Amino acid sequence: MRGTHKPAIDRFPSPEKLYDCLVIGGGQAGLACGYYLRKAHLTFAILDDQNEPGGAWQHTWPSLTLFSPAGYSSLPGWMMPEYTQGFPPSEHVIAYLRAYENRYQLPVHRPVAVTEVHHDGSVFTVKVTHGGNSEVLRAHNVISATGTWSQPHCPSYPGLADFTGTHVHSAHYQGVDGFRDQRVAVVGGGNSGAQIAAELSAVASVRWLTMRTPKFLPDDVDGRVLFQVATQHARHLAAGTTSSGGIASLGDIVAVPEVREARDSGRLFAEPMFTSLTPSGAQWADGTTDTFDQIVWCTGFRPALRHLQQLRIRDAAGRIGTNGTACEAIDGLFLVGYGDWTGPASATLIGVGKTARDTVYAIQSRMN
Repeated sequence: MRGTHKPAIDRFPSPEKLYDCLVIGGGQAGLACGYYLRKAHLTFAILDDQNEPGGAWQHTWPSLTLFSPAGYSSLPGWMMPEYTQGFPPSEHVIAYLRAYENRYQLPVHRPVAVTEVHHDGSVFTVKVTHGGNSEVLRAHNVISATGTWSQPHCPSYPGLADFTGTHVHSAHYQGVDGFRDQRVAVVGGGNSGAQIAAELSAVASVRWLTMRTPKFLPDDVDGRVLFQVATQHARHLAAGTTSSGGIASLGDIVAVPEVREARDSGRLFAEPMFTSLTPSGAQWADGTTDTFDQIVWCTGFRPALRHLQQLRIRDAAGRIGTNGTACEAIDGLFLVGYGDWTGPASATLIGVGKTARDTVYAIQSRMN
């Protein structure tokens, strides 16, 4: 896994060239698209604003692991090498993505930031910057694969501006250092909230606060089962037949070993969400209060799509309409890896492959 890594391409793609496709984002979704674009013999470049390979996995907290064994967490074409000490940690995933990029000689250019995308009815122009230089690239098709990690979402609560403690979103959480012996509110009922609350509960006084009572998945359920259920649910929806309800029918929280241990020891249990913040803590609907030194917001992310703003394709609710991964408003624009709205489990390593493949098939059809 730690074989020789060729340095990132430190130049722009050719501005004189009209590419078949430009891929915006060099994380797992961008690499999966690159794999199929390479197989299709299309001309393309992958534009990544990171300094190193690994996408969002470079920025996760140290203890984060996958929910599945390595063999069930792979991109198309090459299985992730085995990890024998439990579920693979972020370091293993980063090494895999780096090696994957090299294995298939994917043309990833970094760090290249995409600032704007325009469309004249037939060709896309993509404005990029790199090392203080600017350039305009052109392509028949554009795949946006920028994910969500760079757009953490923190909800607004009454009294938020008056709270004198410190805040951190899960996107910027880097482990228990700085939390020892503190009073901490961990907000959010998803897997991030459960994992961070479990970890912090060993060193701090933690209250795990959620909008509704989260349901733990059965202890023997991991990412393999989740992907199968999500795929079956999508097939039922497409066929118009009755579905069991998808992943939501199983529960909310994957009981990875650390979460299971904290839950079974009585350290991890969800409590109702507060209604407002005070200078020293929070207040609940019944008037009770508590004090907190820090709040960790595990409240999710929004799609990172600012580079598409000039296309004016969001509806009144702020959404971009898609048919599969294809943008409904502009032919030739595709969105890959943002969640179930761009394909079942498409924000996962194992799930993004199918949507990447289908996207490249659609591009091939357009080019013929």
